[in-house]
Amino acid sequence: AAARSGSGPLALLGPPPGAPSCPHGPTLLFVKASQGKEEGRRFYACSACRDRKDCNFFQWEDEKVSETRLAAREEYNRNHQPPFTHRQNVDRYKNFVLLPLSRRRFCQECQQLLLPTEWEKHFDHQFLCGITTAQLESPSQLLYPLENKKTNAQYLFADRSCQFLLNLLIDLGFRRVLSVGTPRLHEMIQSRASQEEEFSVRSLLLDIDFRYSQFYTEDEFCHYNMFNHHFFGGEAAHETCRKFLYEENGERVIMVTDPPFGGLVEALASSFKKLMAMWKETEKEGHDNREMPMFWIFPYFFESRILDFFPSFSMMDYQVDYDNHALYKHGKTGRRQSPVRIFTNLTPSMIVLPEEEGYRFCTVCERYVSSGNQHCEICNSCTSKDGRRWKHCVLCKKCVKPSWFHCNNCNCCTLQKHSCEKTDIGCFVCGKAGHKRSACPSLSRT
Repeated sequence: AAARSGSGPLALLGPPPGAPSCPHGPTLLFVKASQGKEEGRRFYACSACRDRKDCNFFQWEDEKVSETRLAAREEYNRNHQPPFTHRQNVDRYKNFVLLPLSRRRFCQECQQLLLPTEWEKHFDHQFLCGITTAQLESPSQLLYPLENKKTNAQYLFADRSCQFLLNLLIDLGFRRVLSVGTPRLHEMIQSRASQEEEFSVRSLLLDIDFRYSQFYTEDEFCHYNMFNHHFFGGEAAHETCRKFLYEENGERVIMVTDPPFGGLVEALASSFKKLMAMWKETEKEGHDNREMPMFWIFPYFFESRILDFFPSFSMMDYQVDYDNHALYKHGKTGRRQSPVRIFTNLTPSMIVLPEEEGYRFCTVCERYVSSGNQHCEICNSCTSKDGRRWKHCVLCKKCVKPSWFHCNNCNCCTLQKHSCEKTDIGCFVCGKAGHKRSACPSLSRT
């Protein structure tokens, strides 16, 4: 996840043991790939930030780092941690809710709940007064979204999509949701649980945004980096997650994740496999070949990358909408159709999509599809990925987007206006055709 702008293609070599750390936890090992040449020099960079402006950690793998520089780095990492611990934030919250409404303030500049003794420090800051219980139960609306596309990308589920997801989870019989980077789903579950006695679903939020520790206890939130599987709370937080997965012998739990779309798929897949392995350890005998149920919410154009890492997954046609994203929402201001989908290892026929929103059940494919997704008799599949009706190309032997046409020069379907300079670019690492750099056999992949 640390590709630097203008640095050429990079290959991720995984999170090696003993990697140096930056404020976002252990770094990842990369190699700068130059096509057809020997493998480039390896280096460590931040797992979460792809822009040097957000985190400028950089170290060559073979570099000797002096004791002085190591000490300075440790101090830098310490100084870039949040001002309060999670435990302190929980205590501050308890005191905050005891205050009368008129004395409940939230500093918008520091994104912090303020106790009266702290007002003076923030006197020249913008703040909100009279913070209600409803606001405290909806922190994703109180906090401003961190819209850095690569690290945080807090594009929050639209209410309609969030409600659909929660109802789907309930209908499927899940009772515990591991919410990885899905704060709005987590707070909807928390809110329902506090209002309805018979509501039995619980959620644990794992998120890199430490601001949420102000609103949730240590059993409800873990500060977590999904790019390197790092629990900032150490062994105690890791154990909280393990225990959550372990309840009911690991049954009726599902992981739902909505990562930043600019993040490296390899790094995410590596972390998700570790969370799945954590669940696997909790299981009783007789479930050897099972995987922890999972919803990975991501754009449809990443389908082949996700299936590389999780062959058991399939993509649903449901279009996930976001509140604060310029493109991915319904209505006049956004693109008509969101490209964001649900990838899951559950049996597709179990995922019932709302007919009133234009989805229908295809009896041949045994799954719900979007109404524009017509079944192709030749492919024997509902082939559309983007909601529009696709057309079959006899020469390509597959269905393609309606705006594409077959180009005889390129020998494939593409946009009508394109340059016909077909280049046989192979792998960026070794230069050979037939595989991508991420699967290059010359890389010692971790």
